[in-house]
Amino acid sequence: MARSIDPGTTGQHTAQVDEADTAPALGSGDVPVLATPRLIAWLEAAAVAAIYGILDESETSVGTLISVEHTAASPVGALIECHATVIEVVGRMVTFEVNAEVHGPEAVKSIASGTHTRAIVDRARFIAATLA
Repeated sequence: MARSIDPGTTGQHTAQVDEADTAPALGSGDVPVLATPRLIAWLEAAAVAAIYGILDESETSVGTLISVEHTAASPVGALIECHATVIEVVGRMVTFEVNAEVHGPEAVKSIASGTHTRAIVDRARFIAATLA
């Protein structure tokens, strides 16, 4: 890694829930609200954003573990803001605290929290090993 990844480094991902993001669309339920699999992808996107400019061009990160409590439903049209903060770096493993909020007309409400770990890998070697 060219530069060090420091605890406290943050990233964000913002998205608006549409029909393609709902539980029925993703096969994870039958209620038309934000699907947990989509929320997890958005939380991972926030983590990727946190370390994007820090890695060498030859490096990337891959998710290895996520533990998230999805505590509130979000309807189609809701604006979701996801945050990731580096809390630990051990070798090539980076652990983030992640959370998500829905921004409503009257208030901001927490909808998810947890942790996510990503491994820093050499992009070309990872792709070659995956395709082998």
